[in-house]
Amino acid sequence: MKKLFTILAAVAFVVAFSVPAMAAAEWNFYGSARMSTFWTDTDNPGAVLDDSGLTTWDLQGNSRVGANVKAGDIYGRFEYGVTNQTTGAHEAARVRLLYGTWNFGPGKLLIGKAYTPGFNLISNQVFAGDNDLLFYGAASGRVRQAQIALHMGGLKIALVEPNTPGYAADPAATWVAGTVADTDNSIPLIEASYAFAFGPVKMTVFGGYHSYDQEVNTATANLASTSIDSYVYGATAKTTFGPIFLNGSINFGQNFAAYGWLHDPAWAPVRLYNATTGLWAENDVDDWGFNLVAGFKVNDMLTFEAGYGYANSELDTVLKNDDTTVSYYLNATINLAKGCFIVPEIGVVDDKDITVGGVDADQGKLTYFGAKWQINF
Repeated sequence: MKKLFTILAAVAFVVAFSVPAMAAAEWNFYGSARMSTFWTDTDNPGAVLDDSGLTTWDLQGNSRVGANVKAGDIYGRFEYGVTNQTTGAHEAARVRLLYGTWNFGPGKLLIGKAYTPGFNLISNQVFAGDNDLLFYGAASGRVRQAQIALHMGGLKIALVEPNTPGYAADPAATWVAGTVADTDNSIPLIEASYAFAFGPVKMTVFGGYHSYDQEVNTATANLASTSIDSYVYGATAKTTFGPIFLNGSINFGQNFAAYGWLHDPAWAPVRLYNATTGLWAENDVDDWGFNLVAGFKVNDMLTFEAGYGYANSELDTVLKNDDTTVSYYLNATINLAKGCFIVPEIGVVDDKDITVGGVDADQGKLTYFGAKWQINF
């Protein structure tokens, strides 16, 4: 009986002191319902059915609910979405954001899943679930990843969950019997950005670095190992002249696919071990891309925007392996009420030619038109 009384007293003590603390926190919930209504026409060169049409009439994957929470110097945010934006598969719920920050005066410490410093989109392309030219040369960063970050003024530095893609097998099939491939990483991905103003221009410079090892092992020994290093650097700029706005971004780097940078034609770097010669074939990828966006705000109800995105990857081999994708669009944001708007849009995703081993092949083109419908609450 005494033990029960002690437990109840302890629970009452905790509740008595925790409830006022919880009540002091400011909770602000929010949500966003988004619908895609688009028609697409795809040109597939060489296919039996060359042209194909498709209607999309669905809840967007980036529809979300969440909350901002503040208690003194502590701030938190969580956000749940309904669909995996990478695979497109419907799910009951998925965590988009879940992080907390501590404001210690000169800066903030962030812990959790949040946008990485290199995520600096400048486009409002709404096709494909608010794509924002994300795969077509945009400053995508690692998007939303687990991280520990420090924010001080315009400077952001983050240690981010590393990306460890799979291992490429040797096409010559010269593996030693009993060997296995292994991928290891010893440090997190590092990403940083710095935002500043230069007259009427708001700029952000960014960069990141990632490295991991690939090994060939037997049950008792390591036969060989090699490292895959990837990096990215670039800048974004935004400026406004009355009702006119102009935005631009550019990024360069190596092995975007290994880094986890969203870049549509990104070749994977190749590390192939030949057990007969004991040598590695080490081929890296040169990646780059850019975005250009221009718009005109007629009034608070109507804004026009046009954008162009370009992404290129070239695999460093004896025979040329090169791939380019571009996307361009024109849209109008029509505000019906506060938090309620429609964005009709027409655009193109052109996969252009791919060059493999010096041989070119047309990859086709997709043309789309339709609208996004959105209500924020």
